[in-house]
Amino acid sequence: MLTQLSIHQLRNLQAVHLQLGQCNVFVGPNGSGKTSLLESLYLLSRGKSFRHHQPKRYISHHAPHATVYAKFDNGRSMAIQKAQDASSIMRLDQQTVYVQSALTKQLPTLLIDPSSMDILEVGSGSRRQLLDWITFHVKPGFHPQWLSYQRLLKQRNALLKQSPRLSNYQLQELAAWDKGLANHAALITHYRQQAFEEWQPLFNTLIQQLLPDYAPFIQLKFAAGYNTEMALDELLQQRLAQDCQTGYTRIGCHRADVQVLWVEDEAARQQVTAQQSVASVSEDTQPYEVEQDSFYDSDEAYDSEEATLLGNVREQAANVLSRGEKKLLITALRLSQLPLLATAKDKATNSKASVSEDEILPLVLLDDITAELDDRALTILLKSLSQLSCQVFITSLEPQIMDKIGYYWPQAKLFHVKQGQVAEETKN
Repeated sequence: MLTQLSIHQLRNLQAVHLQLGQCNVFVGPNGSGKTSLLESLYLLSRGKSFRHHQPKRYISHHAPHATVYAKFDNGRSMAIQKAQDASSIMRLDQQTVYVQSALTKQLPTLLIDPSSMDILEVGSGSRRQLLDWITFHVKPGFHPQWLSYQRLLKQRNALLKQSPRLSNYQLQELAAWDKGLANHAALITHYRQQAFEEWQPLFNTLIQQLLPDYAPFIQLKFAAGYNTEMALDELLQQRLAQDCQTGYTRIGCHRADVQVLWVEDEAARQQVTAQQSVASVSEDTQPYEVEQDSFYDSDEAYDSEEATLLGNVREQAANVLSRGEKKLLITALRLSQLPLLATAKDKATNSKASVSEDEILPLVLLDDITAELDDRALTILLKSLSQLSCQVFITSLEPQIMDKIGYYWPQAKLFHVKQGQVAEETKN
């Protein structure tokens, strides 16, 4: 568990040093720096801000860099320093590391904030990143395959952009790359499918707690991004002329999706399940941009595909639910992944399925927790969250939120944030 957090020159947080607990609540007015505290943790874990990808936008004015340092109860530590030119210095236990995934593996972080409300309605990118985040943590073979696929995809797209007509030599080169893409895609899809099948029942259980009236009608569907009944290289060769015209690769596992569907009856639900992974999502209208080593934060241009209509599948669940209900649905999508992390650690260590005091707990960042939620929904959310093995960071405008939070976390820490200054409230 995180016990110490130091932040330097990140937005209005010039020099902040905190002693943390399992549940940490930050209250204060808008613009005080509450969200920036969550942003610092996200930056440490993911290597990017969830508010803006350009470091100059979150580094304090006139400062050369922003730094975040954290220490854990098992004695370990990690730190990241982001410079104005987007270069990074990362350390794990005082040793320099050169890939962000080294920190990400040690500090799984889930964010639930108002900006994530559109994950159900925009293109597949955010939902795919959600699936890849858990696949990265529970399937060790996934990330190397993903990186190799991205490198080949970047080369293929660069060649496609050169000219709508390719020479014989370029065609031979493309065919070799397509074969490699097909091999990697098969394994990536295999790992994603496995992770999805482990994740889906956990989501079903949590959605029954958060949205019991709607749970029977909400179902997840994994789409591989291409028709897996054929090898990807064969499909790419069939579509080569169109790819040359558009200048990018329109199908493949970089188009995978997790669709959240509204299904009317049991027969339709079985039909959706039967078509898992075979169906591909509709093609994006913009090229996919590769973000090396950071699938969970890629700057992909979102597409606007609609849910595949099957039998009595009426539409996407987002079109049926209210904003508050959608927030609970998105919360269920994210929080239902946390038990998989504990299971993965248990398998790796061959020990009991519990998180020991020495292990690093996943972080859950809840920004503006009361937004879009009524008292009943908030109570259900806090109760569900308190039953998961995680360390919680919550922001709110109202100190009264502690009345509810204290019921589930009696030792929760309350911090008051004002103009970049953070002060812990001491208990009498």
